[in-house]
Amino acid sequence: MNGDKVLDAKGLACPMPIVNTKKAMNELQSGQVLEIHATDKGAKNDLAAWAKSGGHELVKHEEENEVLKFWIKKG
Repeated sequence: MNGDKVLDAKGLACPMPIVNTKKAMNELQSGQVLEIHATDKGAKNDLAAWAKSGGHELVKHEEENEVLKFWIKKG
């Protein structure tokens, strides 16, 4: 799955992946997808909760070589 924009949040600790995700989402149009790469294990729960509370949709997430990948569709 390809996102309209990719955010590299690898190596960042909470809350920076969320802060950077929020900034990146502001640059997208409704319906576009942000692809996020993170290494902070807490990002899994944080991003899912943030997406839901913001009216966005966590389309998919997977882990590949200890990198967490998320695809969030802007609401």
